[in-house]
Parts: sequence; C-alpha cells; structure tokens
Amino acid sequence: MKNVMAVVLAGGKGSRLEPLTRDRAKPAVPFGGGYRIVDFALSNCLNSGLKKLILLTQYKAMSLDRHVNNGWRRYFCSEMGDFIDVMPPQQRIDENWYKGTADAVYQNIYAIEKEQPEEVLILAGDHIYKMDYQAMIMEHRANNADLTVAALQVSVDEAKSFGVMAIDEKQRIVGFDEKPDNPKTVPGDPNIALASMGVYVFSARFLFEQLLRDANDPNSSNDFGKNIIPSIIDDYRVFAYPFRDENKKSQAYWRDVGTIDAYYEANMDLIQVDPMLNMYDQNWPIRSFHGNFPPPKFVFSDQGVGDERLGMATDSIVCPGSIISGGRVERSILGPEVRVNSYAHVEDSILFNRVVVGRNAKIRKAIIDKNVVIPDNAEIGYSVEQDLCRGFTITESGLVIVGKNDPIDS
Repeated sequence: MKNVMAVVLAGGKGSRLEPLTRDRAKPAVPFGGGYRIVDFALSNCLNSGLKKLILLTQYKAMSLDRHVNNGWRRYFCSEMGDFIDVMPPQQRIDENWYKGTADAVYQNIYAIEKEQPEEVLILAGDHIYKMDYQAMIMEHRANNADLTVAALQVSVDEAKSFGVMAIDEKQRIVGFDEKPDNPKTVPGDPNIALASMGVYVFSARFLFEQLLRDANDPNSSNDFGKNIIPSIIDDYRVFAYPFRDENKKSQAYWRDVGTIDAYYEANMDLIQVDPMLNMYDQNWPIRSFHGNFPPPKFVFSDQGVGDERLGMATDSIVCPGSIISGGRVERSILGPEVRVNSYAHVEDSILFNRVVVGRNAKIRKAIIDKNVVIPDNAEIGYSVEQDLCRGFTITESGLVIVGKNDPIDS
C-alpha cells in the first residue's frame, strides 16, 4: 500500500446531531465511551496498511485536530514516509469553502499530487464500520479500473438517502442515481438496492483529470455522487466492490450515525450481551486517544434496610477514570472521568467525559455532553415539560440531550 494515499473527508457539519455538534465537527463526536466517530475510518486505514493520510476538515475542527494530534500521530513514522495531516480549507484555488465532496478534494489537489500516489482512496470520516481497504484496492488493480465504489446492500426505503448503483454480471457500474425517489433494485430481489458507501478508489491520474473537468463545469455541484460518477460510467472502467465486513458477524455492520436517534441506538447496541459491532476483536483493533486515567472504581455497598447507597453498574460500559460513588448505573455508557455520586440513578443514558452526577439525581434516556455538572436532586428525562423549559433538546423518541452550556437546576 506504499503508493496509495487516503483522503478522509472530515469536515461534516453534522447539523442533525446538534447540540452534540455545537462545538465540534461530526467526526469528533464521542462514540462508545472511549472513542470518536472518526476513529473507525482511521483504524480501517491503519489496519489496511495505509500510512499516508490527510484529513480534510472544515467546520469546528479544533476538537478533531487535537484528537488526531494526541492519539494518532504516534502510529505514523515520518522517517519512513508515513504521515497523517489535518488540513483545513486553505483557499489555494479560490476563496470559497468546500462546495461538495469533489471540490474538497480538488481544493487540496496540490497536496495529493505532491506525493505522486498510484491510487487515491477517498472516504468519509463519519461512519461506523470495519473494512479492509487493501482488499478493495487490490480488486481495483485486478480490474484495471479507473474508479471502484464500495457497495452496500440496503432496503429500498433506505436507498433513497444514498447513491444507488446498477451493475452488470462483472460488477461494472452501468447506472448511478444520487438519492433517487424510486431506487433501482438488484436483480432477483425487488426489496434490496445497491448503495454507495462513499468509499472510492481512484487511479490517481484519472482522479486529477476528472476533478479538473468538474471544477470547470459551471453547472456542477462539485460532488462525487451527484456529478462525477454519473458522468463517467459510460466511458470509463467503473466497478462496484461489495462490502466485505471485517466485523466477523453474520450480518454486515455499517452505520451512518447522522441523527441523534441513530447515534443513540448505535451506542446502546454496544452494551448488549452480543453487540452487532465487535469492539473486542484484537485482529481488527479500533484505536483512539486514551488518556492516562486510573481504572474505574465502584465504592459503597451499604445495603441496609431502605438504604440504596450502592455503587454499581449493570449492562453498561464504564471508561477509565470514572467513579461510581454510591450511585447506580444501568444500561448506560460512561465516558472517561465521569462521577456518579451517592443515591444517584443513571439508566439508558450516555454520559460524555467528566460529567458529574450529583447526589440523589436521576437521569433516564439522556445524552449528557462533556463537563456538564448535574446538581443534587435534579431529574432529567422524567418530565418532558420540565426538560423543554430548561432548553434541552428532545427527539421524537423522547431522548433528552443536554449540551455543554445548557442551564440545569435541581
């Protein structure tokens, strides 16, 4: 993979994830207690042997930049030609921010050309999945392809949110529609469509030619799915690559955690006895930045009559540095350095780093952003009217989200 360069599109605004994206880009949102969303794409690259990476950022990138600096640079040896560079918009070509996915790559074409890669892997930094990109690149070479697109089987209803492909018997793409109202289905199954995962392998010289052509088209939205792919399938060798899941489960796992409810459900799956996403597979590790925290601690077990001062957590993930000090945690995910004080009760919730839950406080079906202090006796998730009056975000499913600066009273 020495001659392959990976470009991670990590500038997503993530407006549907607010208030979690109020101060951070979507790829930097915590996931699974000790990770960030972007860690999955970066881990896939590293596990696939890819050591030349650039992350294209745009909105609220400071948190993401810090995370990469703290947790990822140690895996890349500059003396061996490895690198992972975070690149904000530089306005080398014009004064606009990125107008589409293709424009984001085009505006950084200088940085890519400078490395003289043979292939360029382009992927999004805000999806949760495990995939060997090396296998996809090898198939791209075997097909002598100009472009290879990773393909995922989805239901017809889901397909309306994707780029949908039609392929022939050799996996060559013969049709491509971006977010169609009536998606084309796979032969023999009217309920399944073939969707683009937003993972592309381009032959480098071909990519440069298409980016220049697209940039000079005044009618283009400068997007891979809307413009570039539909315009090249008739005249060039464009192939689909069926998604091969490294998760080692019977059902392929890929999640776009683009909404609060989808994000919550993907997190909650991790606390199941046998979760869909295997985070404990040492053959395909998910790496991240893990601070120098002590182990989690559970204290107090006064189980006298009528006494509920019991430090415990069941069906939960509790990250290092956390202290369950006489409180009870059920079916929840606690990030690093969380403290749950005596007689507090947390259930069906996600608490980010350094959240403090006061004595006798109760939290139910909520996401609490980092550094939030829940006062003694406060209740969250028990009264819709009260939570709305405080200014909290509440989804249609009843999930409560408490942002960093949301006012909380007891």
